[in-house]
Amino acid sequence: MPDIDPLENKIDTLLADEQYENHPLKEALVSLFRQYKNRQLKLERLASISDGYQWMAREQKELLADRHQKQKHQLTRIAKISDSYQMMLQEKNEALHKASTHDQLTGIPNRRLILERIKVAAIQAKQSGKAFSLAVIDVDDFKSINDQFGHDVGDHALIQIAHALTDRIRAQDVCARWGGEEFMLLLPAVPGEQALHVAERLRREVEQLLFKELSQTVKSSISIGVAEHRLGSHSSETITRADHALYEAKRSGRNKVELAP
Repeated sequence: MPDIDPLENKIDTLLADEQYENHPLKEALVSLFRQYKNRQLKLERLASISDGYQWMAREQKELLADRHQKQKHQLTRIAKISDSYQMMLQEKNEALHKASTHDQLTGIPNRRLILERIKVAAIQAKQSGKAFSLAVIDVDDFKSINDQFGHDVGDHALIQIAHALTDRIRAQDVCARWGGEEFMLLLPAVPGEQALHVAERLRREVEQLLFKELSQTVKSSISIGVAEHRLGSHSSETITRADHALYEAKRSGRNKVELAP
């Protein structure tokens, strides 16, 4: 197929030749060629308009892609901030929960938490028929430590005793700070005689402690009252019986373990 431009030039040359001035097809050829030229102009305009639309579409597509990328980046940042906030909120809630259930000084469970666990143990004992035991633990002559060496040293002594107690019990047992220099020990599904042996082992562990903050010759001891929960009775009664057993241990010389009758 010949090129269009040379063909157009050839037609222009033929139409301009005087020897074809009176040719019967010249008028029709002139009219046809004029229509052809007009159509060529229209096609060029359409092509130009089409190119313009394609450029606009491409620009719009790039603009949308850029906007989408920016929105995606913003959403990613928002998601990261949200995750960070959720993590911070969770950590804060955990810290608040721990503050409400653990002793601030020693870090072990507090009175509130062990009372909740005692209620659960009472329900389980009623269902299984296996009683649990409680032990009330008191640091002997703790006031003399505070008076002689100061409250900071007394606090360190309480922390060491708390760790000595909690490090030597089972995972299901709970040792809590009951108040002041007193601790409470819950031994689920453990009868009184067995709890007595556990308490005696803990007494010996504390007796061997040497407080680094104090003189090497200064030691401390604990007295313990143990009570086995009576099925059908209230847990507060078991706590009272353990308290009475502790009183007997204190009255009979301290650094002892007594089992409630």
